Amino acid sequence: MLRFLARRFALALGTLFVLSVLVHLMVDTALDPLEDLRLSTSPNKATLIANRVAMLKLDQPWIVRYWDWFTQFIQGNPGIAWKSQQKVTDLMSGAIQTSVSLILMATVIALILGVLVGIVSALRQYTALDYSITFVSFVLYSLPIFWVAVLLKQFLAIGLNDYLADPEVNWVLVGVLSAISGLFWAGALGGDRNRKLLILGLATLVSFGTLALILTSGWLDKPSIGIVGIIVLGAASAVTVTLVFAGLANKRALYSALATAGLGVVLYYPLLYLFAFIPMNWGWILGLFVVAIGCGLGIGWLFGGSDRGVSMRGGAIVAIFVSVLIFVDRVMQVYPAYYNSNTIHQRPIATIGVETPNLGGDFWVQQLDRFTHVLLPTIALVLISFASYTRYQRGSMLEVLSQDYIRTARAKGLPERVVIVRHALRNALMPLAAIIPVDLVTLIGGAVITETIFGWSGMGKLFIDSLKNAEISPVMAYVMLTGTVAMLAALAADFLYALLDPRIKVAA
Repeated sequence: MLRFLARRFALALGTLFVLSVLVHLMVDTALDPLEDLRLSTSPNKATLIANRVAMLKLDQPWIVRYWDWFTQFIQGNPGIAWKSQQKVTDLMSGAIQTSVSLILMATVIALILGVLVGIVSALRQYTALDYSITFVSFVLYSLPIFWVAVLLKQFLAIGLNDYLADPEVNWVLVGVLSAISGLFWAGALGGDRNRKLLILGLATLVSFGTLALILTSGWLDKPSIGIVGIIVLGAASAVTVTLVFAGLANKRALYSALATAGLGVVLYYPLLYLFAFIPMNWGWILGLFVVAIGCGLGIGWLFGGSDRGVSMRGGAIVAIFVSVLIFVDRVMQVYPAYYNSNTIHQRPIATIGVETPNLGGDFWVQQLDRFTHVLLPTIALVLISFASYTRYQRGSMLEVLSQDYIRTARAKGLPERVVIVRHALRNALMPLAAIIPVDLVTLIGGAVITETIFGWSGMGKLFIDSLKNAEISPVMAYVMLTGTVAMLAALAADFLYALLDPRIKVAA
């Protein structure tokens, strides 16, 4: 293992060094820091040019300038942006935080939805549901991101803000959405004709009732999940997680998942009391989140049984879900004050920027404001990424399901859940193990078009602005950082392969 890591890190360092030389040479050749002065009509033009040449050492050979930058960089000083006279470290820290907050949520949501829908599509191959998912995926994949962003601004931001100001229920639209939901669940759960019709009717009815309750009860004016929602959703997550990973026949796994959800319900009001009287920050939230996962693992371990790991995994997943529900519920509770604040002007869905200027408020208000700003760019990125993940997962799952060992498992009489979850899914995820780490490089690289349209000053925008201003130091810092993350992503892909396929050994 150590030899493997040492070899990979040595190769990565050599690659980054060559990358730095080539990029610095290309950028130094292409950019002209004196362009604005050459076009200037200032009477002291020659003096200004001479001063800038001396400041940027343009009178020295390129290799000297590169070596000066390289020696400072390896000492932890990536330089200064000469136009703004800001340290590159200060520019990078803010840009990285912006890009990560923008793309992390979109990547996680797109991955989860893409994998789940891809699996459903593969299991229902050549059905109406499969054709519909394929069609929607190709449409979304072909859409340009800037066009999607503009449509979201027009219909989801402007349109939804207008609706919230004067809500009026469109029952035709509610009926259409409910019917689409019913058709999806009928196709996803499958079965004979009578079963599909029953699922269609129930899913449509439940969807219609839920939407009607939300739109007519005033929930939009004062949204919350509440203790009832925590109970219902927590119990549903416990049953669903157990059904997928263990089967409802595994009573110990079911009881551990339900006990974890029950603990979340019991702690609901004490946590709200804690949130109200202790100034919250992300350190507190992450600490409580880790404690919640530990509680889920502990409850699963206590229930134990012959397959203790299954109970622990189910408890941890349910703990994560219930913790997120409680956090979201607390954020939603500040919505009425946020909506009626003087800085929002009853237009909560933001179309530009990272946060509302001069908003003020506590931690929870800040998180709600951040959410309203990240909503549109996240949806835009999810729609595009979701389509590719769905196609990858569907193709991989179909390939695995056609293998001999899957047919053997079914011939032995194993339950379909065991065949899919324990045998097929693990191998079907292997192609994504090579794709996901590379996609995560965009957490640092930034989404240039999305950041530009929605006015987010992330890594992508920093890179473009630095090129326009002929600032080599920020460009080189960007390239080295994204290059380092790309190397680490490739290493992570190797470990994911080894985790998913025991035949692969990373220590070779």
